Amino acid sequence: MELEVLKALGDETRYALYRELAGSTAPRSAGELADALDLHPNTVRLHLERLKDAGVVEVEVIHRGTVGRPQHRYSLAPGAPGLGFDPPAHVLLAGLLAALAETAGADPASARTTGRAWGRQAAGRTKSRSCLTVLAQELDHLGFEPAADPDATTDGSTRIEFLHCPFRELAEAYPELVCNLHRGICEGLAESRRGTVERFSTLYEPDPCHVVVAVP
Repeated sequence: MELEVLKALGDETRYALYRELAGSTAPRSAGELADALDLHPNTVRLHLERLKDAGVVEVEVIHRGTVGRPQHRYSLAPGAPGLGFDPPAHVLLAGLLAALAETAGADPASARTTGRAWGRQAAGRTKSRSCLTVLAQELDHLGFEPAADPDATTDGSTRIEFLHCPFRELAEAYPELVCNLHRGICEGLAESRRGTVERFSTLYEPDPCHVVVAVP
């Protein structure tokens, strides 16, 4: 490893940033990295520039066609040492497939339909006739840590919070596809037991990451 790279990674903060980028399946913004490491975004930007100067990080400038500053997203440069932090193969594959789906023109409706079909099929693994039980078991199996709160609504429906999102990095990179895929999964699971998804809140809504289900 070149001396310049060793010097760049010798700083504790830059090393932590490098770990975050090495384990990510999609480019990250300075704000996202700052949130992950509990740092100020300006501090993160300075350290990212140092890593970029060392040739181990590259930046993509994204112009969204609106007034304001373009967004900068950071990733490891080609050939940068992984240092053992590379994402597992299945996580990397998920990120690549999401990128491929977006490039191929997949839309939110298609993602929702795919998720719904998977949810109906997955529900067959559970013998319970309870809609809420099927939802809880399958969503827990996927890593969403569902928590039902029947008192959160007044119309007899049940609100289920997602305490953890195993798709978070992908959802941040491809929100329309990933959040609608998750919504379809919930709909398929609920419909398998004659339930109905009345409301689904995505990662970016004011009251995020929950589903409201009406059961027969």
